Amino acid sequence: MSKNILFHNAETSYILKNKRAISSWITDTIKEEEKQLEEISYIFCTDDYLLKINQEHLDHDTYTDIITFDYTEDGLISSEIYISVDRVRENAKNLGIATLDETHRVIIHGVLHLCGYKDKSNLQAQEMRGKEDYYLRKRDF
Repeated sequence: MSKNILFHNAETSYILKNKRAISSWITDTIKEEEKQLEEISYIFCTDDYLLKINQEHLDHDTYTDIITFDYTEDGLISSEIYISVDRVRENAKNLGIATLDETHRVIIHGVLHLCGYKDKSNLQAQEMRGKEDYYLRKRDF
């Protein structure tokens, strides 16, 4: 497992499987996007935990599946990425897909934000989804 990609839990006992393979996949994605990795910390948490972060730091009063704090300096990607396990499970159920697949989508979504992709407009969101799909197909685990 990459020492530059860390996985933590906050108020949840969620267990992410294949951490070593996921770390390699993330690292390969960053390299393919011609960026350099310093450190990414993924924090898996509950809806309520992430809602509090959303309210306190972003002044948003809504549930979300992911919040990415980008600390990148001098071209070295550094970040904390918070993922609501509750929201990911609910999204997977609504989409009719496996929770693990949606977890991987959210993981790589955060990485793509760090690589410069946005999703505010319809066109940006379409490009982001295409990149997510591309990198999800490259998983070998």
